[in-house]
Amino acid sequence: MTGTTKRGRRPPAAMAAMAMLLLATLSACADLGLGTESDFASTSAASYMDAARRSNGLPAATPDAQLDRAALEQARYMAASGEMTHTTRSGRDFASRKKDNEIKGVAAENVAYGATDIGRAMQMWMESPPHRRNMLDPRFSRFGVASATDAKGKRYWAMVLGE
Repeated sequence: MTGTTKRGRRPPAAMAAMAMLLLATLSACADLGLGTESDFASTSAASYMDAARRSNGLPAATPDAQLDRAALEQARYMAASGEMTHTTRSGRDFASRKKDNEIKGVAAENVAYGATDIGRAMQMWMESPPHRRNMLDPRFSRFGVASATDAKGKRYWAMVLGE
């Protein structure tokens, strides 16, 4: 097997080459920052997701309105509370939000804060092993991304991935 170890993992040199490819793709794209908290970012994120997944031998995942709404709900919660979290203060976790949003099957959520545009948010998630694992999970074929800004101008991001 060329480019992978016996366990199917890519050696560090291959991972570095993929990271460079993703960064080149990210830097070649225009600034796709969002103007208001009600903006969904999935359409802008599609090129980043496509590049990341294809460079890892996976098919593209498509933006999904249902997952956009779930992502926006969490981004707005985080902006209102001023904290990056998967669980709200009232105890609503991702599993309960998944059920409330009628998301069927396997799903995952990535959250982030501080990135001023979608390119930086996607880069942050790709640099984080658990978030990267979610984005490159072959079970996921759809995704939604949204952001919301708190009163101080800090942007919170949420991505929901689903089958």
